Amino acid sequence: MSIHTYQTWIRIWAMALRHYYLIRGSWPRLLELIYWPALQMTLWGFITIFFETHSSWVAQAAGILISAVLLWDVMFRAQISLFLSFIEEIWSRNLGHLFVSPLRPSELIAALLLVSLVRTLIGVGGAAILAIILFDVSVFSLGIALAAFFANLIVMGWALGLIVSGLVLRFGQGAESLGWAAIFLVQPISGVYYPISVLPDWLQPIAAAVPSAHIFEGLRAILIDEMFRMDLLLNAIALNVAFVVVSITIFFMILRYARIHGQLLQLGE
Repeated sequence: MSIHTYQTWIRIWAMALRHYYLIRGSWPRLLELIYWPALQMTLWGFITIFFETHSSWVAQAAGILISAVLLWDVMFRAQISLFLSFIEEIWSRNLGHLFVSPLRPSELIAALLLVSLVRTLIGVGGAAILAIILFDVSVFSLGIALAAFFANLIVMGWALGLIVSGLVLRFGQGAESLGWAAIFLVQPISGVYYPISVLPDWLQPIAAAVPSAHIFEGLRAILIDEMFRMDLLLNAIALNVAFVVVSITIFFMILRYARIHGQLLQLGE
């Protein structure tokens, strides 16, 4: 390993370690990792139990709602964790300091992705274990498909997180609410709890352009039809590649604009 590569990894690890100490030193941040996933899983778990006694469709597809909630939370956690890690740099007025250090923008993004991955694994992993204990539903029974679904959903969450982080960088803290709202804009067209076919005809092509819609269609194909749809997975991967390219391009363009116009030192509480 060259000294250049070694220094790059040291800087990425240092940024990730900084956020680790932030989380470890604050019990509300630590509690937040597991609170929302566990709350949603518990709520929808009891809803599933109710429907199992009132709907033959749900009874035949045992665990589909809980599995959908857990996979949806993968994307939600990925997006919101990346956004929160970035916004904390703004809140602490540390963003300007970072960019006068040797830290490169690509290294900052890599560190944010690493922190988001760890937060997502902790939050969703805890909720998945709770689902097994309370409702005897294991998302791990999906096998290798779970890894494919997880990877695609977390990548889409990262892409959305980069875009909303860039928007906050461009428009200031008044745009922070986008970090919480953006992910729910795609939920109706993701088909988390219902097939895309139930959407109006004009909305279905829009849903088909969203990677998560193909993932949740694939989830239902496994749980209901007991069939793994490789075509849906490949569609999701192709769309995610496009999403990532667009999100990184937007983030770097906004970052360049902010540096030129001196916005990095103006952001913060």
